[in-house]
Amino acid sequence: MSVIVFADAPEGKIAKAAYEAITYGKKIAEQISSDVTVVTYGEVDQTELGNLGTYGASKVLVDKNVKTDNDQTLTALVVKAVEKENAKVVVFSFDPVGKAIAPRVSARLGAGLVAGTTELPKFEGDALTVKKNVFSGKAHAVYKVTTPVKILSVLPNSMKPEEVSGTATVEEFAPDIAAGKLKVKETKMVGGEGIPLPEASRVVSGGRGLKGPENWGLVEDLAKELSAATACSRPVADMGWRPHHEHVGQTGIAIRPDLYIAIGISGAIQHLAGVNNSKTIVVINTDPEAPFFKAADYGVVGDAFEVVPKLTEALKRFHSQN
Repeated sequence: MSVIVFADAPEGKIAKAAYEAITYGKKIAEQISSDVTVVTYGEVDQTELGNLGTYGASKVLVDKNVKTDNDQTLTALVVKAVEKENAKVVVFSFDPVGKAIAPRVSARLGAGLVAGTTELPKFEGDALTVKKNVFSGKAHAVYKVTTPVKILSVLPNSMKPEEVSGTATVEEFAPDIAAGKLKVKETKMVGGEGIPLPEASRVVSGGRGLKGPENWGLVEDLAKELSAATACSRPVADMGWRPHHEHVGQTGIAIRPDLYIAIGISGAIQHLAGVNNSKTIVVINTDPEAPFFKAADYGVVGDAFEVVPKLTEALKRFHSQN
């Protein structure tokens, strides 16, 4: 019996979120005295595949015949891996690919699915219980899964990858997979070469307090010094100041970075719902009554056009001396 972890491999590179999922799977395997088998696809470097053992994988199954992230194809691949390994627990990352595949695998296997969890499950006999946030993080619910196969997807940035002393054997895995009816005709990438928001450990975000798109250099300069991704509030995206893929919040992307800096954002409840799981929140705003200060770990009451350049310059001096 094994714990299966699906590792997405866009363009032949194991995604950052996959390492978090492997650590999560390893901690589950320790509870049930099992091991972790990673299933992935494409032309991933053999050394990179072998290094997955340092994060808890005992075995890696890689299907080199699969060249695409077609949802139907990857669903069939994971189902075949579960059957081969007689797996009882399957772990995904709660990223766009995991969101597409996990429900399909659940339906194919008749397996209970808990999506977007941040905590480790507990086992009671053949049952599994796990907690997850609900109502935009204002409450939590405990789910109980009793099906023979149990599926969990873990929110990115909720489980820090942990290295262990281990190695993984790499096996080519080429099951007979029927061609899916879904055909990917074109893929368009958004966001340029920046850090994808769901994977970013640091995020600098701006709101209407920046007064216009011509001032966005304040956000970008600070983000560059912090090696951070950039984001924005919904009004900023709606006004066309920034692209919609940078919008974080209840109706945008939900993130949980180690550091979230909000510049000129009041902190409406819809915005907070997408960022309130950040480990450290820093707010810069001229209004001392801004709702965001109630959720902040650190707050600066001041003009962003004065505070942010000074902060950026201080970081530059720090980096030049260290």
